[in-house]
Amino acid sequence: MKFVDTAALRIAFIEHGAPDGWPVVLSHGFPYDVHAFDDVASILASAGARVIVPYARGFGPTRFAAADTMRSGQQAARGADILALCEALVLVRPLLAGFDWGGNASCVAAALWPERFGGLVSYAGYDIIDVDAQRFAVEPALERAYWYQHLFQTERGRDGLEKHRRALCHMLWREMSPDWAFDEATFARSAGAFENPDFVAVVIHCYRFNAGREEGDPALRPLEALLAKKPPITVPTVTLDGTADPLKPGGTAGHAPLFVGRHTHRAVAGGHNLPQQHPQAFAEAVLTLRGWTA
Repeated sequence: MKFVDTAALRIAFIEHGAPDGWPVVLSHGFPYDVHAFDDVASILASAGARVIVPYARGFGPTRFAAADTMRSGQQAARGADILALCEALVLVRPLLAGFDWGGNASCVAAALWPERFGGLVSYAGYDIIDVDAQRFAVEPALERAYWYQHLFQTERGRDGLEKHRRALCHMLWREMSPDWAFDEATFARSAGAFENPDFVAVVIHCYRFNAGREEGDPALRPLEALLAKKPPITVPTVTLDGTADPLKPGGTAGHAPLFVGRHTHRAVAGGHNLPQQHPQAFAEAVLTLRGWTA
């Protein structure tokens, strides 16, 4: 475990590989943590990478630098966290890779600051959130898969996450990756990250902001305005889908026009937590990107 200080956070991270290796930042989602990348990081470190795996804001030992900082979970904040981490560690054009919140944050960082990053691996395609579109209904089966996001719009949902965070997150692990037979020790290894004192506040704000129900950090309005325009991603990119992911029925191959640099798309027979379920496939995507950019 290592730490680095940025303006907003004291970010906890795990580092794998040689300090002079080619840099890659792996970003996890909700409700997961850095252990989603244990096997991926090992594969990449063996291939010469310096692998940085940070705990996202609100997870694990990562802490806000100031008590009065807004506990924002919005995408611009999380994308800016990746940029700040890379600047603090003096990483030169690192590759970014992530899934769920981490895929969203990596897409945001690559879209807003393409000159800072060497390439992107994004689970679930172009994963920048269209906040305006989130106000409208989708087909019923997908609404059912989003039950937790609807619940989090209410104070009952906040209370439930506060009181039953382990049980709720365990349920989401089962539902989001229905073909992944993880054991209880695997879940327990990640569940400790949900005890962060800001976990509930950050998670609730994330989903309420996405739904247009709460305002974001005023300082981030210019970045959110840029993201609302669906900026194309210009860095080399490999996108991935899990064919058994109930949150992405039909996959995201149709996002291809939003990637205007070199791009390839792959579908893997797995669920939402693809890096932990199929680490070799996720690592191979990063190694493909490394081959393009070396």
